[in-house]
Amino acid sequence: MMIRRRELITLLGGGAAAWPLAAHAQQAAPVVGFVRATSSEASVNLVEAFRQGLRETGFVEGGNIAIEYRWSENGFEKLPALAADLVRRQCAAIIAGGNSPIAAVKAATQAIPIVFVTGEDPVALGFVPSLSRPVGNVTGVTFYSGALAGKQLELLREVAPTAAVIGMLVDPTNAASEAQIRDARAAAQALGQQIHIQNASTEGDFDRAFASFAQSGAGALLVAGGALFTGQRDKLAKLAAGQSLPAVYDLRDFVAAGGLMSYGSSITDAYRQAGIYAGRILRGAKPSDLPVLLPTKFEFVLNLKTAKALGLTISREMLLIADEVIE
Repeated sequence: MMIRRRELITLLGGGAAAWPLAAHAQQAAPVVGFVRATSSEASVNLVEAFRQGLRETGFVEGGNIAIEYRWSENGFEKLPALAADLVRRQCAAIIAGGNSPIAAVKAATQAIPIVFVTGEDPVALGFVPSLSRPVGNVTGVTFYSGALAGKQLELLREVAPTAAVIGMLVDPTNAASEAQIRDARAAAQALGQQIHIQNASTEGDFDRAFASFAQSGAGALLVAGGALFTGQRDKLAKLAAGQSLPAVYDLRDFVAAGGLMSYGSSITDAYRQAGIYAGRILRGAKPSDLPVLLPTKFEFVLNLKTAKALGLTISREMLLIADEVIE
């Protein structure tokens, strides 16, 4: 049976009048932008952690808040347009995850509050002038944690006790690279090991660096933190496996991609904290009044499948201290 629009309105009576009100209420929900250089599939755990942080401040996606997601699918040249689109959308705040998205959003607006998440020193990168006193419309969270090399080398010695030479892959364009090298050399000296450092500032440098590790007789590998390496984690895990090198990284992402183990600050917790900051801004806080948050949660993640492929025996003690074991 066909019912004309006029008849339908008559049948529903006063209920129809509620439609515009419902639509208006839905439109009134604040909109938060969220941009990363990866794909949505590669960021599922980070998005959920961000939503958790929002929930802790009383905001639920699809309820009293809407989130506009933008993914550049590793196409960094797309980021300025994605950032500009979120600005045109008049978001109440924009979350930028990763150095390139942060730079793009900062260039796109000086008015909309920005909450960044970075794995590097945001002061050295120029995102904020001070951790304790950010200015303007920008604040955020860093999961950069400086001196991790000592613990990472101890873990390598546990799984590869005969390795006298440890290869270390460093991105020299990373603002923290000098500190990373200094810390690793000091930790290696304390453990009676040698560090063989190779620089890689592009993906094209990887094969040369790993060839040098082989020539030096490196028996294990330490991959320093940095956006370049995180973005190429699949290739780095394959290169380490191809040379049967037990490797340690700073983020869980590498272990999920097939790397042996990681020790470092929790990136998922950083996104949860970003969600909390976004919620506080929606409730009226100014970014300049919110100091940049430093990492407080650290995690050790181990891939047993990779350990088996490398012929390594993982002790019960290591399994007990691991925060997560991927099988």
